[in-house]
Order: sequence, then C-alpha cells, then structure tokens
Amino acid sequence: MNAKIKTAYFCQSCGSQSPKWVGKCSACGEWNTFVEEILQKEKKGSSIQTNRTAIPQLISEINLSGEQRIKISDNELSRVLGGGLVPGSVVLFGGEPGIGKSTLMLQLALKEKGLKTLYISGEESEQQVSIRAERISQAPPPTKAGTHKIRANENAHFLSVPPEEDIDFVNGQIPPLGSEGAYILTETSIQNIFHHLSALKPGLIIVDSIQTLHSSVIESSPGSVSQIRECASEFLKFAKQSQIPVFLIGHVTKDGTIAGPKVLEHMVDTVLQFEGDRNYVYRLLRTTKNRFGSTNELGIYEMVGSGLREVSNPSEILITSREEPTNGVAIAATMEGMRPMLIEIQALVSSAVYGTPQRSSTGFDLRRMNMLLAVLEKRCGFKLGIKDVFLNVAGGIKVDDPATDLSVACAILSSAEDIAIETQTCFAAEVGLTGEIRAVNRVEQRILEAEKLGFTKIFISKYNMKGLNPKQFNIDINPVKKMEDVFSSLFG
Repeated sequence: MNAKIKTAYFCQSCGSQSPKWVGKCSACGEWNTFVEEILQKEKKGSSIQTNRTAIPQLISEINLSGEQRIKISDNELSRVLGGGLVPGSVVLFGGEPGIGKSTLMLQLALKEKGLKTLYISGEESEQQVSIRAERISQAPPPTKAGTHKIRANENAHFLSVPPEEDIDFVNGQIPPLGSEGAYILTETSIQNIFHHLSALKPGLIIVDSIQTLHSSVIESSPGSVSQIRECASEFLKFAKQSQIPVFLIGHVTKDGTIAGPKVLEHMVDTVLQFEGDRNYVYRLLRTTKNRFGSTNELGIYEMVGSGLREVSNPSEILITSREEPTNGVAIAATMEGMRPMLIEIQALVSSAVYGTPQRSSTGFDLRRMNMLLAVLEKRCGFKLGIKDVFLNVAGGIKVDDPATDLSVACAILSSAEDIAIETQTCFAAEVGLTGEIRAVNRVEQRILEAEKLGFTKIFISKYNMKGLNPKQFNIDINPVKKMEDVFSSLFG
C-alpha cells in the first residue's frame, strides 16, 4: 500500500475511530458498525482559500453592529430559529423521508426575493427541482423556449438554461431557478461547489443533502462518516469566514436520529427536526439545539397540494368542532416555547375484556399517564385498575407540557363516568403525586389564548392566583387546590 495512504475503521453509528476492526463499538455499544475507510496522511489542503488570521481580542472591543439577524418571510421558521437567520450560522435540518424537508427549503429559497440564494442538490436533477418549484406555486411558469445543456466540468451534472442566455461556468454563473434571486446547482463535488460559491457570492446556501457530497481530500465513498465530517467542516469554515448562513439537509436513521457521526450535531450552530405523521397533514418543526435562541419553540405547517402552508393559529385546527358535548374529551392550554396553544385530549376507558388491562397513549408520555392513573386510584378512589385506558392527543402532535396533566385526568374520568365536560371549559395545571393541583408557568398567556378562542371557563391552580387579577380577563377563572375540587365542580 502507498506510504501516503492509511486505513482506519469508523463506527457508522457514532463516528468513533479505531485502528482495527472490532465487533462492538465501545462508544455507543452498537454491533457490527465498523467500516474500513481509506484516509490520506498528507491532505491536499482545504477547499477554502483565505488570508485571514485570527488574533486575540477583548470581548468588550468586538464590534457587534454587523451581527444583525437576517429577516426571512417564513414566520414559523423564523420563530424556531430565534427571530431570523444569524449571519455565518450553520443549520442542520433533519427529518423522515418524504416529510417535506426539501419542499420547505425550496420554498425558503424561492420566497426570499431580496436575498440571493443557492440551492445545491445532490439528489435530484435540475428538471426535478424545477417541477417541484412549479408545483408549490412559488415559481413562475417554465419558459416555452428550448434549452441547451452545458457541463461545468467532469464531475458536475447537466444544467438546463434558456438558449438566449450565455452561461459561463468559469465565472461561476449558475442558471436561476424560478425567482430572480434563487439559483440551483446540481453538484456533489465539494471542491466544484466552492469554486462556484466564490464567484456567485450568494446570501444564503441550502445543501440537499450533506450525505450526498464528497471531497477529494478523503478517499472514501459519499455518505461515509469521514466524508460527512469533512464536507460539514468545509461548509462550517466557509460560513464563519464569509458570514453566509448555510442550511444542511440531513438524512435520518431508522431510529429517527440524524445519520452520520454525532460530532456533526456538535459542529453546527442549530439542529432542526421536522416531524409529522404521514396520516396527518400537519408538520411540526422543532429545535433540538440552538446557539442563538431557545430550544423550546415550535413551528407548525400544513401540507397542501401547493407545498407547506404556515399555520399561524394552531389552536383552531387542533380542536375538533362539535355541536354537542362528548364524554372523554378535555381541552388543555399548553405552551410550546413562547407560543400558547389549546389542544384536545381524548380518552377512552372500558372494561378489560382479556384480563390484563391495556394502557395505550398517542402523543402523551405513557409513563406519565400511568402515574396519573395511580393518583386517581390511590388519592381519589376511582377504580381504574381493571379498566382499559386509551389516550390520544388530537391532530397527531406530541406534548410534554406538565400543564396537560389536569386535562388528561379529567378526560379519563369523563370517559369512565360517561359524563361529558362542557365544550367551553379548558384546563391548565399540573397534578402532583399527592393529588394537589400545582402551578404552571405563563398562566396569563394560557388564559388569554383560551379567552381569544371563545372559552368561558378555565381551571388553574390556586397557587397561580398570586399576582393575577381575574377582573382583567373576560373568562371565568376557577382556582383549585385538590383533585377533589375539580371533580366536584365538573361532575357534581
């Protein structure tokens, strides 16, 4: 073997390196995940050329005038990012196949009229991306003129451009996509990508996806741990030096985690997760890491024929319209970051037919549901140990707010006793192991959201009344201290 080349073994699950093959990874505990990859001792150098040299500076003397956020037209994405794009930030965007990652990023590229964006696709041709751009109704109709094809270099894909335009790839000119400021490049070689970036100078870069890119510095196949780490490192270096924000779309594994080494999530500034059930039209955008904002924010989209539509008021779509009260249904006032939402909790309690009671929960933590059932059994005297209990959060979303405890308990008892809760009643309180009703945060925002949607009564903890003026709200506020107080008020 060449003296300049050496081999190493990398875990395809966590990216751990080993000089020899081992059956079980000592870092993550997975079996048979080590794959041999060829590395170079003498690297050909970085794809980015710079003359900048970092020097020590006092924190108080650093100029922050140029660190203003870039405003984007997508309000849901802007909220999740913390109020816009930070110049020079690198955002890793992951989600299940077919969930809508590419569609959302393409919409972002086409919407930003005043921002030159470059959409780099390593998975689809320019014709496929153009078809999607037409489908989401953001790009103008395709031109009727014929096209001719030009190849940028040996590793680039063909790009279609109108024949009347003179495209010079040497100068970094890339065919526009739909909008005046949106460009597309179908390329997988990272060296060629940076060659075009230096000439085009975009204001936003979207890479779809990071697993399809490869660098000539690393002699391993695209998608391997070494290639993903090297390509992400190059984009990170480019973003910090040029102050251009970069979106990296990432694949996910069967466990739902972003594919590639775990160090990839440590390298980037923000990690976004796109979630949703294929049986529902709603998609949830969550932040699992954000160096420039909160990780508790939530963005909601609706999948329609023309793409992804922003949902500005999720409470109205998450609550089912009913003409008459139905037992087993309770409304919870929750918070997702700074956004108040009202969601519908559905419960079904029936006799256990097969001896062993079943416990099932969708969208709510099953262990917490079992805890609430134990509280109702022990503290309140309801015999639920021989009952099947099924719980569902309407709309296909997942909640982990403790303030949903009281609504879950009331929905379960409503189904067990066959007594319906009034449709204009909602709940916002946590339930303790002793049966007490505990206070929750941001109770004023929850009350205002319930009032805005037309609810006439809300149950909160008595300990939330300190500093709260009930007269400023046009809704009946019922402070309660124990579970018994709630049940006597609801069911008599």
